[in-house]
Amino acid sequence: MGKLSRYSLIGVLCSAAMLVTGICQADIIVLTFEGVGDQAAVNDFYNGGTDSQGNSGTDYGINFSTTSLGLIDADAGGTGNFANEPSPSTILFFLSGGAATMNVAAGFDTGFSFFYTSINNPGSIVVWSGLNGTGDILASIDLSATNANCSGDPNGQFCQFDPIGVTFDGIAHSVDFGGVANQVGFDNITLGSAIPGGGGGTGVPEPGMLAMFGFGLLLVGGAVWKKRRLAN
Repeated sequence: MGKLSRYSLIGVLCSAAMLVTGICQADIIVLTFEGVGDQAAVNDFYNGGTDSQGNSGTDYGINFSTTSLGLIDADAGGTGNFANEPSPSTILFFLSGGAATMNVAAGFDTGFSFFYTSINNPGSIVVWSGLNGTGDILASIDLSATNANCSGDPNGQFCQFDPIGVTFDGIAHSVDFGGVANQVGFDNITLGSAIPGGGGGTGVPEPGMLAMFGFGLLLVGGAVWKKRRLAN
């Protein structure tokens, strides 16, 4: 099924669902974290408020736990030890708590996807039906360690971001991004699609992203040299 007919089918299903339940999120939202401060708690940056440094973004009705931090590439003036991020120059990571949690008050459906980097340790995500990681588990993904044998831009040891995603049934209201603190980073978090978007703001994934998605999954690997940290 081609892309156009696929999204047409989703639109028809959404219309039918709205007649019955009044709930359906047709928009695909891509969170790039551009504008979040370096090592600032994301907090209500995407919820009509600000991050912990007073920066504000688009109000999508999405908030993040205080453990969820922005990180800016060192090559752009931040403290991030990463490179080749899909939307320069800010990503999501965490330093404590074992996970970063995203809450979506209105909920979202169909799929969830993102890019991630984690050269030393594996990670995981869990999609929940309730807020704050509660309710039923709608989907989960185990994240393999990513390739470390790559070049920076010009610097950054966490140099490969792999795309990954999942479809699910039901309405999700929160997602836990898990792993080892200061060892896994996320970017272009996409709500409503199993293929991560490549640009900022709201929109469908870019043309060619499906092929990139499949290729990216072939590149995951476990190359580990010595222990490195995502934030300097």
